[in-house]
Amino acid sequence: MLNELSPVKGSKAKRKRVGRGAGSQGKTSGRGHKGQGSRSGGGVSRWFEGGQTPLKMRSPKRGFTNIFKKQYDLVNLKDLERFADAGSVTIQMLAEAGIVSGKKPVKLLATGQVSTALSVTVNACSEAAARKISDAGGKVEIV
Repeated sequence: MLNELSPVKGSKAKRKRVGRGAGSQGKTSGRGHKGQGSRSGGGVSRWFEGGQTPLKMRSPKRGFTNIFKKQYDLVNLKDLERFADAGSVTIQMLAEAGIVSGKKPVKLLATGQVSTALSVTVNACSEAAARKISDAGGKVEIV
C-alpha cells in the first residue's frame, strides 16, 4: 500500500547541474563569464555587501565593557532558610546545595528575611543583608 505511493507526474524536477563540462548546458553553463560566481566553489557569503563597508562596521558603536568588573554569584537571604538548622553557611555549602556554581565569588543580597541566627561566610555582602542577619542575631564574615 505505502510502497505504491509516488509523487504526481511532473512535480519533481531534476536539479540543474551546471559547470560539468563544455557540452552540459552550452558554453558557460549558466554561470556567466569569468568572476567569482563562475568558479567552482566560488561565490560570496550571505552578508557580503558587494565590497562596500558592511552595516556592522558602518553603524556607530557606544559604551564599553569593563574587563576588570567583578562577576559574582548572587545569593539572597531567602535562599539561606534551608540552612537554618545548620547554624552556619559557607561558600562550599552553597555550592553543594546547587545555589551557586562555586567558580565565582559569592555576594549576599537582602531579598527575603532571616528568622534564625546564622553565621554566614561569603566574599561580599550588601549592607542591608548584613543588617538583617545581625538583627536576627547572626553574623556575616567576609573572606
